Amino acid sequence: MATMTDDPVDYRLDDQIGYLLRLANQRHTTIFQDHTLQNLTPTQFSVMVRLEAEGKSSQNRLGRLAAMDVATIKGVVDRLRERGLAVSEPDPDDRRRSVISLTDEGRALLARMRPVGLAISEQTLAPLNPAERRTLLRLIAKLT
Repeated sequence: MATMTDDPVDYRLDDQIGYLLRLANQRHTTIFQDHTLQNLTPTQFSVMVRLEAEGKSSQNRLGRLAAMDVATIKGVVDRLRERGLAVSEPDPDDRRRSVISLTDEGRALLARMRPVGLAISEQTLAPLNPAERRTLLRLIAKLT
């Protein structure tokens, strides 16, 4: 594997972390799309999980919790609202802003999707043994 001190002429794309992470993400996204319920995207699922854990949340806070920029979280929340999975209402403490929460339909879909999410993770990690899985998750968590 190439390192930062190796000769730049020896740069191999197949040894680069960004490239490998993108390939792994593409594989995971394909698996997710093959198993998801109601065409939920990985991003929408992440936001719903965070929203359930947080309860009512401002869009800004929800974006930080789900590691999304302002434009991305706005689009995700808008799509969840359009699908009837989330609702926005005035913040009782500050009428200038809104808070987002899951609807009953959103909570029901999330309850059905949780075991599917676990199966998706299992299939994504299937090529690795249990020790390798723990190591990979621990190391990726250090990068984030």
